[in-house]
Amino acid sequence: MPTFFESLSELMSSGAPLVTVTVVDTMGSVPQDAGAKMIVTSAGLHSGTVGGGKVETKAIAEAQKMLRGEIAEKTQFASWNLNKDVGMTCGGIVKLYFEAFNVPRWNIVVFGAGHIAQALTSILIHLDCKVTCIDPRPEWIDKLEKSPKLHPILTSDMPSIVKTLPDDAFVVLMTMGHTTDKPILIEILRTRTFPYLGVIGSHSKAVVLKRDIEEAGLPKEMQEAFFCPVGLELGTNHPYEIAVSIVAQMMKVRDGLAGGGQRDS
Repeated sequence: MPTFFESLSELMSSGAPLVTVTVVDTMGSVPQDAGAKMIVTSAGLHSGTVGGGKVETKAIAEAQKMLRGEIAEKTQFASWNLNKDVGMTCGGIVKLYFEAFNVPRWNIVVFGAGHIAQALTSILIHLDCKVTCIDPRPEWIDKLEKSPKLHPILTSDMPSIVKTLPDDAFVVLMTMGHTTDKPILIEILRTRTFPYLGVIGSHSKAVVLKRDIEEAGLPKEMQEAFFCPVGLELGTNHPYEIAVSIVAQMMKVRDGLAGGGQRDS
């Protein structure tokens, strides 16, 4: 049977989301000593133990809240009175430390899986984010790099996916062209508000999209609710350089929303 650290190393290298739980201190009668550890995944207890029974069940539930993003912090301490907080007959106190790994908080959605989307997603999977890539073409979906951080969706009805996206998603449209970008953009502007919305294309395409928005009867301010051209003004038209400019723009928006500034050189 692999040790705790062997299991942790294997899961970490695979990119699987997990939470480690460690007993850091105890007082009185408790089911496990300080230093006991366990690993929790979305499926439940993976390995180790912090005492079994009700205390372990409660700790697993708390860890899975972190995995689901219901708790924003990636680390937290908990101090539980086993009688009052857990419902156990022993009256001791256990202090636990929870630490989440491979749990990205940055949701990015890419509509399209063509050349630039391939470059973009291949960069993003190396960052602390969760990427969803949507396209109706199986041959392009199959070309996406395999990563636990990347979730491909094959569908012929891309606008229908809009309603399923998380509210905090950073969304970029780079499908086969204006004909397929337009209905997705209109659906987003009609029904959703995302912290970042970009559409790949030229200034001429932006003019056409703004006319589409007007013809769809949407408020005039919606014409300024997205980036097109998308990305910062740097680099060439090489797919990876375009992808870098898009990632840089998304990071700039993300850090601005978080109140962060540029790091000192």
